[in-house]
Amino acid sequence: MINGIKPLDRSLRWGMVGGGGTSQIGYIHRSSAQRDGTFTLVAGAFDIDAQRGKDFGRSLGVDEQRCYPDYQTFFAEEAKRPDGIEAVSVATPNNTHFAICRAALEAGLHVVCEKPLCFNTEEAQILEDLCARQRKIIGVTYGYAGHQLIHQAREMIAEGLLGDIRIINMSFSHGFHAEAVELDNPSTKWRVDPRFVGPGYVLGDLATHPLFIAETMAPELNIKRLMCSRQSFVKSRAPLEDNAYVLMEYDNGAVGSMWCSAVNCGSMHGQKVRVIGSKASIEWWDEQPNQLRYEIQGEPVRILERGMSYLHPRALEEDRIGGGHPEGLFEAWSNLYRRFAIAMDATDRGDAELLENFWYPDVHAGLMGVRWVENCVRSADSGASWVEFS
Repeated sequence: MINGIKPLDRSLRWGMVGGGGTSQIGYIHRSSAQRDGTFTLVAGAFDIDAQRGKDFGRSLGVDEQRCYPDYQTFFAEEAKRPDGIEAVSVATPNNTHFAICRAALEAGLHVVCEKPLCFNTEEAQILEDLCARQRKIIGVTYGYAGHQLIHQAREMIAEGLLGDIRIINMSFSHGFHAEAVELDNPSTKWRVDPRFVGPGYVLGDLATHPLFIAETMAPELNIKRLMCSRQSFVKSRAPLEDNAYVLMEYDNGAVGSMWCSAVNCGSMHGQKVRVIGSKASIEWWDEQPNQLRYEIQGEPVRILERGMSYLHPRALEEDRIGGGHPEGLFEAWSNLYRRFAIAMDATDRGDAELLENFWYPDVHAGLMGVRWVENCVRSADSGASWVEFS
């Protein structure tokens, strides 16, 4: 259980690109990164408007001399300082991720990046190779993957409690964009513009979250081929989709499905993952994140509660409060940032033994998300045909 003891003997000097006062996600990054004392915010390029970014940084307690007008100046000036940043988080529109991540790695920095990591697999591969050359990491913020019950499910599947995995059903389908809300909301407008988000909207923005959760639960399964159908119910969003269905076949004979949507009227979030085996099934829903349904054929449904002693030790080690009290998004993100910090420190120390089996959403996870979106778009644009996952 996490009890306030720092996992490292130091706090990493940390900065942000983006995440300013108009950002939807910036506060979650800052709250989660600094919660365990593993990161200290000392600098940033918080906004595309330099003065607005400086004013915002100052309001966070950052020295205004270290509030920079752009990421290029940010990295160059911090590199000159003996107390310059060691890590940076990228919370900017999708079309900037690749350039900023590459520049950060080349500047000798560790990176935490919003998803999708970039627009295409070629860019993602460049970043993965650059991580290896620079001996730095990229962590990708698949936020709820840091929740303990995701790892309870992972251990149950690994122990064979579900039997052979046959079916994985995934969804992330909310209703908040059932109308053209982007016309009056700048923070949504760029998300439906292909110049900023690339070839897909809900496929990249929503679906990659439950996809990675499923991959975390059942890491031995690999997608063999898939078929995607996508729709633009709000016509002004075309060619980007606000609804999509994906069917998948895995290399062990299992099948999977994904429904991602921003037009599911009445749904608050709708992110669920259900894994069905030959003996039992498990299901996790992010609107009730502290419960994992465990259903054995012919027996009463079991509801496994976060924080209880009957869970696997891996599911208990990152609890932040005893069972009965709810934990959710902020705690899951904090667990990810805690793991990012440990991975960064181990990488700098060359601790290969620790890193060998240390889980966190890394640059390869980001690459696989980009590859999945590419394949979905390729399938949809060829008439919802089956395509080999490549």
